[in-house]
Order: sequence, then C-alpha cells, then structure tokens
Amino acid sequence: MIIQLLWFLVCGSQAVLQVSISLNKVELSVGESKFFKCTVIGEPVNLEWFNPQGERIVSSQRVALHTGEDSSRLTIYNAEVEDAGIYRCQATDAQGQTQEATMVLEMYQKLTFRNVRSPQEFRHDEAAEVVCDVIASPAPAVSWFYQKGFRSMEITEEHYSRFQVLPNNNLQIHKVTKADEGVYRCEARVEARGEIDFVDIELVVNVPPVLSVLQQAFNATADYQESVTFTCVTSGSPDPEVTWHRKGQQLERSEQYVLNTMEAGRSTLTIRNIIQGDGGDYTCRATNKAGAEERELFLKVFVQPHITQLRNVTAVEGSAAMISCVAEGEPLPEISWRRASDGQSFADGDKSQDGRVDVRGRHGKSMLTISGVKLTDLGRFDCEALSRIGGHQKSMFLDIEYMPKFQTNQTIFYSWEGNPINISCDVKSNPPATMLWRRGRLTISAEGTANTRIHTTDGKSLLEVTPVSDRDFGRYNCTARNNIGVKYQEFILAQADVPSNPYSVRLSAVSQRIATVTFMKPDSHGGVPIGHYLVNYKEVGSQDWRDVKSHGVQTIVLLTGLEPNTTYEVRVAAVNGKGQGEFSHTESFQTLPIREPSPPAVHGQRGMGKAYRLGLVKQDDGGMPIVEYIVKYKTDKEEQWMTKLVSGQHDFALLQPLQWNTRYEVEITARNVKGLSEPTFYQFFMPQKPDIIDSLFSGLGLGPVVGLGLVGFLLVLVVVDVSCYFLRQCGLLMCITRKLCSKKTTTSGKSKEMEEGKAAYLGDGSKDPIVEMRTEEERITNHDGSPVHEPNETTPLTEPEKLPLKEENGKETLKSDMIEIKVHSDNSIHTKQDDSKA
Repeated sequence: MIIQLLWFLVCGSQAVLQVSISLNKVELSVGESKFFKCTVIGEPVNLEWFNPQGERIVSSQRVALHTGEDSSRLTIYNAEVEDAGIYRCQATDAQGQTQEATMVLEMYQKLTFRNVRSPQEFRHDEAAEVVCDVIASPAPAVSWFYQKGFRSMEITEEHYSRFQVLPNNNLQIHKVTKADEGVYRCEARVEARGEIDFVDIELVVNVPPVLSVLQQAFNATADYQESVTFTCVTSGSPDPEVTWHRKGQQLERSEQYVLNTMEAGRSTLTIRNIIQGDGGDYTCRATNKAGAEERELFLKVFVQPHITQLRNVTAVEGSAAMISCVAEGEPLPEISWRRASDGQSFADGDKSQDGRVDVRGRHGKSMLTISGVKLTDLGRFDCEALSRIGGHQKSMFLDIEYMPKFQTNQTIFYSWEGNPINISCDVKSNPPATMLWRRGRLTISAEGTANTRIHTTDGKSLLEVTPVSDRDFGRYNCTARNNIGVKYQEFILAQADVPSNPYSVRLSAVSQRIATVTFMKPDSHGGVPIGHYLVNYKEVGSQDWRDVKSHGVQTIVLLTGLEPNTTYEVRVAAVNGKGQGEFSHTESFQTLPIREPSPPAVHGQRGMGKAYRLGLVKQDDGGMPIVEYIVKYKTDKEEQWMTKLVSGQHDFALLQPLQWNTRYEVEITARNVKGLSEPTFYQFFMPQKPDIIDSLFSGLGLGPVVGLGLVGFLLVLVVVDVSCYFLRQCGLLMCITRKLCSKKTTTSGKSKEMEEGKAAYLGDGSKDPIVEMRTEEERITNHDGSPVHEPNETTPLTEPEKLPLKEENGKETLKSDMIEIKVHSDNSIHTKQDDSKA
C-alpha cells in the first residue's frame, strides 16, 4: 500500500491500465458455444477484440460483442475449427496508451456421423458400398460388425472375403445377395480421448422382378358380351407392382377393364364385352426398385361381318351403274349380291345371262357393275357379307333417271264452242319434268289466256280450253323437259258432233202394260261420250210422243203404264254433250189383251201353335189386279175341302186351327176380273203336339223364364201367408193386422160382416180360399184340340160354368149347386146354402 502510494506520488496523476481475460486457454468442441470476459482496471476510453488473424472483431450472427465502460464480453456460437487461435483484448486510455491481454482457443472434433442413412438399399448381384461417414479430431478408427440375432461379429477380410473396409471407412460387399441382408454396425473410436460411438445401418437387397405368363394368346368373338382374362405371375423384392399397357398407354380400372391382384404374385386383367377394337397386343409390366420386366400377350378377336359402306346409287338409263359394298370382319367375309326384282343372286366373278351384270371383289370389297342400265333394273339390291362367324345384310336402292316418256294414248279431243275441254298431258320421268304448252309457235303462259287455263300436278298437266270460235280448234303441243332430255307430244282439238242414230230397235218382252225396248249403240258418238238415250213412244194415230230416258248408257229401256191390247210406235235417239242425235227408224208393237192370272207361286212357313203361314209370291196378274186368292185345304185323309178367301193385296194366307201330326193338301187359285187362274197345288205337314211347358217357354229367353219363376215363387209365398192367416192366425199378414188393430178395444160391426163373408167362401168350415188357374192354351182349346168358344163382345151371356170344388187329393167336397153367391148394390156379399152348414 505504501509502495502504491509512493508510485502515485512519483508519477503524479498519470495512471496505467491493467487488462485481463477470464480464461487464458480454452479447449472447445466443434459446434459448442462459449463466451470470454475481458476486464480493464483504469480509465479506458476504448476496448476492442482481435481474432487470430489480427482483424478487429465486429459483432455478427455467430460472434457477439457486449462492451461496457471497463469490460467486454466475446461470445462465440457454434464454434468451428477455423475459430481456433489467439484472441487479444486491447484497451486504450486517454493518452493513447494501449494495454492488452491474450487468450488461446484450441478446437477439437467430437465423433460425428454425418448423413448416415438406414436402411441402405442395393440391387442384387451388384457391388454394394455401405456408407458410414464419420469425422473426429484427431481422425477416428472405424470397425464394422454384423448383427445376427443378439450376437455381433466383427467383419474382417480374413473371414469375409467379399467384404472390404474402404479408406473412407465405408464397407464394400462384392456381388451382394439376399443372404447379405441384415443390420450392420459402424463403430468409431478416438484413442486420445477414449471417445467411442456407433451407428446401426440396415442393409436391404432388392431383387429385380421375374415375370411369367400362363397363356400368351387368346381368342374371342366380338359383340357377344364375351370376356377374356390375362394372368401374370411375378416375383421379386420388394414385391413388384404390376401394370397393364396397350398401345403405349397404361390401362386404368373401368367397366371394360377389370384389374385384380391376388396371392402368390398373380395379377389379372379381364376385358369385358369384347368388341373388334379390343384385338391386338397387351403388355404386362412388373416394376420394383431393383428394375422392371414385361411380357406381351395377344388377343385375337373374331368379328362378325359388318357392312360399313353401301349407298343408294342413281344412274341414267343406258349408262353404267357401279354399286360398291364394303364389309369388315375377322376373318374377312365373302360378299354376294341379290336382286330383289327377280331374286337372282350374284357372287364374285358371276355374270348375268345377258352379260350386263358383272361382280368383282377382293379384301372385303365387292363391286357390282350394270352395263346399259334399263328401267327394269330399278329397285332394291341386297348385299350380304358372310363368314364362318356369321353374316350381315344390307340393302340399297338403284334409282334410274330417264328422259320424259308420254303416258297418254288419247291425242284427239272433241269439244264445241262454249264447252270447256281438258287436254291431258301425262308424263313419266325421273327427275320430274317441267311441262309447257304451245299453240303453233306461241307458248301458252302458265297464267293462261281468256279461254285457256293450265293446271299442273306431278307428272301431269291439264290444258283447259273453252273454244269460242273455229280458231280455237286445231293442234296443241305439250313439251316435257328434264336434265336428261326433252320430248314432245301433239294433241288435236276437233269439233264434236251429235251422235248418229241407234239401230236394231227391238221389243224383247211385251205384256198387257209393260214393254222392254232394246237397241244397238250408234256407230258414231260424235267425238263426245253419249250421256243417255231418249226413247219416244206413242199410240198409233196419236200425235203426242212420250219420252223415257235410259239409265246412263244402258241399251235396254222399260216402258210401263201401257194400255192392254193397244198398238204403239217407238223410236230411240242418242244424246251427248253436243246435243241429241237423229232418231232411229220407228218400230211398232201391240200390248197383250187382258186375261186370267198366271198360276200363283207359294212358299210355306210354320206359324205359331196350330197355324201355318202360306206365303204368296206376286205373279203375272194377266193385265188386271188380282181380286182374291181362293185357298182350299184338307187333310190327306179327308175328302171335304175347307175354303179360305184371301184379299189379292195380301202376300200370305194364315191357315188355322190345324191338327197336330197331320199332312195337309192345299189348292190355290188367283182371280181377277177376267177370271180364275190355273190352280197351284201345295202340301205341308204339321208336327206332333209340343210339350205344354215347351210351348209356354219356347219363345222366352233365360231372363224372362227366371223372372216368371221368381214371380211364381213370390205368389206361392203370398198364398201360404194368407192361408196361415186364416187357418192358424199366424204369418206376416197376421203380425201386420195385430199391430194395426191393437189400439182398438172393440171390433166394429163391419168387421164382423167381413168375418162372416170370409166364412161364406168355405164349404167345410176351413179358411182356405178356392182358387183354380187355367193356362193360355186351355182357354183357347179343349182337351181334344178343338177350339173353345170364349165369350166376347158378340157372344151372348149363358149360365156360369159349374166347377167342382176340390180338396188337395182331388176329391169333390162341395157341389156347385150348394152355394149361391149374390152381389148386392152395396157391394156386400151374401151366401145361401141349401141343406148344409157353413
């Protein structure tokens, strides 16, 4: 202390800086971080650090400085080998005097494995170099070990001839195999520091794919929904990935392509719904890290013949037509032709009999050539492609173009002034022709003129001419033109005349009031069709002709309403559009006088029940109306005739009543004012008597019969209910009566009279009413079939019919003279019984 004070006194106020660093010598491992502190005693004005290269240190990302008034801290982050050396800390005072301190930094490298990958993969049978990149300072010593289970064996060249440790510490294996796979340990040591470290590396040996196919070629038929499955078998390490390729493109899973991977390295490709385009080569490719291998498979697709080209052809008449048919298929089909018009067939090399049709073909194409085409060649031709797989047929139409052809045979037309006439020009052509009309050198416009009009439709042109003078008659020309050619047709419009007279007038049938006139057509109709014939007739000596028109152009005319026994004259004229022609020569005829009728004609028809309907056919009445028919009839066993008169206006005679199962003879005579006709004879047979039920219901259908049955059933129910009411005081009627009468306590005198009246109907004290029913036939006939005289408006009243009363067993219980029923004006009923009790 005393020395320092003396030093201060000697030196005066001048002070000396003292610099020190916290660490003088430091060993630092690469990658570590360290800081160093520099302290100054005194009053420094500047404090700096210098690196081993003598450069002033400036703060950076890896080297940082923190400087205060009397200290400074240097920090080195992640030290590197280049950071080794002598570092100086220098302090400067106000007089510019400097003092410094030094620090030695020594760097060393720890054992470090750099970028050692695991696993490391190598291809089978190649030289494998297992990389173990390790660094240290000083340089480390490296050893290799093979891990087998829990044991570890060092690899030396004496024991492993294919193994060698390279100068770079890597392990090299010559022609590595799958047996070399495993875990290898790379161990490094630094003897100076006793430092040791290791890393385990997995060695993987990849084996290239091995690929095989079970079947290389396949066959299928297109368009039959067939499927084909290709199979590939692969091996390798790692397991190869199998892909399928076609035409350089990888096939993806779809509805058409089905991809499957199975056990034992089998992979399949299924092609569904095979079509023609699916044929060809397919590639199966197996790929892994060690390499790739592929195999080709072939699909042969048989395709049914299909015609791909066949078009309609249009040819000009007289030229050549060439029809082409192209078909495809596998195998290529054979092509043949069939002409629809006559069914004739043509194959390759065939010719028609006339030599005009020739067929040539090859490689799925056939050409049918027709020389000198005719209109008869027009129509359908069928092309058929055929192979062993199947066949296909298509049709085409050969259309033939030709110049116009006139179809009109009539070239002369007749008319007269003021009468319109249509001159028809009918043309057949392909393509359709255009038509125009000419008169001399002048063309008639489509709009027509004052007395001409043109009406044109497909293939037909009508020239309507209304002649007004002689100049309108003469020649007209129709010209038809298409792109094939031009044709002309000339027509003549001539003046019409009235028809000539008919001839050969005859009377084919003459009776009292009717005559039939026949005649022959006139030789000339005047150029205009005859519309009808006019027949004139009159009585001889009369001046008044009467007219009868024919029906159309019939040459038979019927004259009616003639007088008997009278002479007539008749003549005939033809009438056409121009007018009436001349009459024929006059013919005379005389009607027949009045006479007796012809024998009548009859036809029989069974009537209802015991009747017979005799039909009368109208006959020749002899010139006067038939007044009546005299019908006589009898059985074949009787001699006496029964007579029936029938008015002449009737067309039938009804014979009744007749006998069953009997043959009848009939004699019929017609009478007019002149007299009787000759008789007509007729026979018929009446059948056996029908069953009564059949007679009742034979005319009824099922519905009416069922209805009658229901009505009868209801009627029986009513009768039973009424009987129960009177006999046993029960039934539906009794219930209703009690309900209605229950409110009355006494019975009126009128009710008593009704009770007495009911009792008057009974003969034995019972309450059953007496009822008797008769059928319709029983009312009409007796039991022997004879008719019963029923009362009507003209029948006098007689004593009432006496009917016995019967019990259920049919015995008579009460005679009719025992009861007398009287009806008084007050509608009350009184009975009188003789010598009996009610």
